[in-house]
Amino acid sequence: MNDEAQATRYRWDDMPKEMLNPNLGRRLIATDRMMLAHVYLDQGCIVPKHAHENEQLTYILEGVLRFWLGEDGSEVVDVSAGEVLHIPSNLPHKAEALETTLDVDIFCPPRQDWLDGSDSYLRTK
Repeated sequence: MNDEAQATRYRWDDMPKEMLNPNLGRRLIATDRMMLAHVYLDQGCIVPKHAHENEQLTYILEGVLRFWLGEDGSEVVDVSAGEVLHIPSNLPHKAEALETTLDVDIFCPPRQDWLDGSDSYLRTK
């Protein structure tokens, strides 16, 4: 009996892009303990303030995202292509795409609200 785990290869271009609103789309890869997402933001797209238990790394491939961090949003950080922002568990944050942006988000554990579609804060203009 072969109990060896199997590797899986993914191609972003072969995966459907979920459009959450006219300015925001994503593609997801989720495993038991991790989630990887391509997030596509048009310039001016706002991700409303939210927080989650999931630890997050945001790696900007193209463009610039401005983040407001903390309950009062007083810490402002611009993250540009080639840079990574670590967002600890339960830290409130909001973001705005200062340019058309492609980012890679990594979550641990996976975002259940993204998997089951209960992420209504993203599904409005």
